[in-house]
Amino acid sequence: MMNCTKYKRQYYPAPAGNTDWVSRDYIDKAPIWCSVDLRDGNQALVIPMSLDQKLAFFQMLVEIGFKEIEVGFPAASDTEFEFLRALIEQDLIPDDVTVQVLTQARDHIIRRTFEALEGCKNAVVHVYNSTSTAQREQVFAKSKEEILEIAVKGAKLLKELTEEAGASYRFEYSPESFTGTEPEYALEVCNAVLDVWQPTPERKAIINLPSTVQLSMPHVYASQIEYFHKNLKYRENVVISLHPHNDRGTGVADAELGLLAGADRIEGTLFGNGERTGNVDIITLALNMLTHGVDPHLDFSHIPDIRDRYEQYTGMEVDPRSPYGGALVFAAFSGSHQDAIAKGMSWRAERGGKWTVPYLPIDPHDLGRNYDADVIRINSQSGKGGVGYILEHYYGLNLPPKMREHMGYTTKGLSDRLHKELKPEEIFNLFKSTYENIKKPYSLLSVHYTQKENGIIEATIETKYNGSDVLVTSAEGNGRLNSVSNAFKKAYGLKFDLTSYQEHALTASSSSRAIAYVGLKGPDGTVAWGAGLNTDIIIASIDAMVAAVNNLF
Repeated sequence: MMNCTKYKRQYYPAPAGNTDWVSRDYIDKAPIWCSVDLRDGNQALVIPMSLDQKLAFFQMLVEIGFKEIEVGFPAASDTEFEFLRALIEQDLIPDDVTVQVLTQARDHIIRRTFEALEGCKNAVVHVYNSTSTAQREQVFAKSKEEILEIAVKGAKLLKELTEEAGASYRFEYSPESFTGTEPEYALEVCNAVLDVWQPTPERKAIINLPSTVQLSMPHVYASQIEYFHKNLKYRENVVISLHPHNDRGTGVADAELGLLAGADRIEGTLFGNGERTGNVDIITLALNMLTHGVDPHLDFSHIPDIRDRYEQYTGMEVDPRSPYGGALVFAAFSGSHQDAIAKGMSWRAERGGKWTVPYLPIDPHDLGRNYDADVIRINSQSGKGGVGYILEHYYGLNLPPKMREHMGYTTKGLSDRLHKELKPEEIFNLFKSTYENIKKPYSLLSVHYTQKENGIIEATIETKYNGSDVLVTSAEGNGRLNSVSNAFKKAYGLKFDLTSYQEHALTASSSSRAIAYVGLKGPDGTVAWGAGLNTDIIIASIDAMVAAVNNLF
């Protein structure tokens, strides 16, 4: 058994009165985004990216629209150092993009970082030291005053080296392990750092408040952020940044509630890659905003391509249920879901307006996804709505409602027997083999019509039953289909009623083939269906009726 008594809450709630964020129900503008894929994401990979992979990944981030990109920890390894140098020396950093570099608040590491930055136009130098109770006591064995002094000393050296370089780098400070730090103490440390930097409107500082390890529920984190928002010095000249990890599985919630609480900026990764359970997923955050009508200012209109490149560069696999980007996130196998989606799509096609299709919070087309391949997927759980949608949108077949229901059960049965998902072409072939050109046991060899008085038509048919001799029979009816139907009944003593007839052209062309659907009810109430396809709608309807007769008897 698991022993819950060995654990305790390790977080420190914010002082009372920091819950204004509760009254806000949505995020009304995009934050400043900073991708940390190339640093935090890269260091979490089993095999870190090569120089070429990092360069390609950087280019992809630029294409998506990131204006701030953390490119590495230059003092950590030669590869990290060389990557930043390659970006600078090959002039690969667009003028409107700022690169960010990470450094511990240690003298020699900071100096090495500035060597890597030489010649860089726009940069954020991100310095950090850990402030939590656990780290102070167990790792560093230092007092609050000593930890604060480490932060201040690092802040001073950043300012000094930037001035020596004649650069205008911006500064960022993180009280690492913020979530395990007393909020009042974390605020004291951050304010001391800001006193060194003296941020201005033209050169704002960044205070990054990471959930380095998630220790609380999201509302506690939000209240901590609001406490900083209300009490941080130089607030108008400070960007409050969040860097949520995902240990409790609430990285997105931490980020969203933190933005409601006053944060301005998000550091995260594509698909949530990162140490342990990962960082907050920027794709999820950005597209959540899009579904509320807010422009995220990042372009994820080609998600399948981004996913493919991400997997190629990192060696990671995107979970098929990963929000928005996973292979199955729009897939509806349930019959009731498929029916609702199909009807919602038809509603939207007829009426337009805002996107409100059931079960689809976002239009898959906006992400470069395909309705037919990604949304309606057919297996043994599927029903008439999904099957009808596939036949209509792939092949132009608009089945009568009851025939669609019959086809749905037929499809489910096949999928269940095969224990597999059915592809559109398999569904179409099943339709053809079930309803079209069914010529046994009854086959129609020829038909001739004679016009009688009062609109009556006489049909003379030549038929065979299971290869028997040809039988010639005549009967009258109030139309061609009715007269052929009556002739079949007369020839073989059959009893059935025509319960459904529907026809439509397959294209708008004058030479288009037409398809007809016929439903027949037998003496015991059983309904059978047939379909006929021909450029002549009369021939199509007769073929459909014969197929239905064969399915019924």
